[in-house]
Amino acid sequence: MRVPTDHLLALAAVLFALGVLGFLVRKNVIIVLASIELMLNAANLSFLAASRHWSQGTLAGQGDPSAGPIFAIFVILVAAAEAAVGLALVIALYRMKQTVALDGVAELKG
Repeated sequence: MRVPTDHLLALAAVLFALGVLGFLVRKNVIIVLASIELMLNAANLSFLAASRHWSQGTLAGQGDPSAGPIFAIFVILVAAAEAAVGLALVIALYRMKQTVALDGVAELKG
């Protein structure tokens, strides 16, 4: 069974919108980081859907069918680095302020 590209892009748009909503509304740093991860996964899904859609043209000798997966791997690597740095910041923030709420982090003076 082959899922249509339109459905994949619609799912990516919904995931991205949920990520933006979580990023803008929530006050917990961990939830904000998870929302950023959700937005990056939506971008991955878009890259892969576009790659699959345009790879049909590569059968005629046009384009590169591996461009979408290469972009997706790059986004996964960036997301892993972002998660590592983000969690290190959350641990440092918790040690300093004893909270992970963004309201308690209005000032970052030592």
